[in-house]
Amino acid sequence: MEKDIIRKKREEEKALVACMIHVYCRGNHKELWKAEGKKKDYLCPECKELKDYAKMRSEKCPHMETKTFCSCCKTHCYKPDMKQKIKDVMRYSGPRMLLHHPVKAVKHLIAEHGAKKGDRKENSR
Repeated sequence: MEKDIIRKKREEEKALVACMIHVYCRGNHKELWKAEGKKKDYLCPECKELKDYAKMRSEKCPHMETKTFCSCCKTHCYKPDMKQKIKDVMRYSGPRMLLHHPVKAVKHLIAEHGAKKGDRKENSR
């Protein structure tokens, strides 16, 4: 039962990151995206590499059952260059997710609020 919950959480994380990378690619690599005929699932090579890397890191995450977000994790498993790329993606895509994927965005905001609330409780002890 618990393995199913972790698997589902892992899949949701991968789907959310993939959506954010798509929003970023479509907004920042327009020339490449338009050249490919505006295929819905198109990603430029750089964004495809980042998506594959993020998926692989999520698959290998040893803290999936307890962590809320990678940014809150004690183990930073992204290579520095990939970490910066994913930060750029999230900084760009975060506000735009409400337009592109409103349900996922609201779920993420609620979870993030809960995680920050939990951190404040732990830090006050």
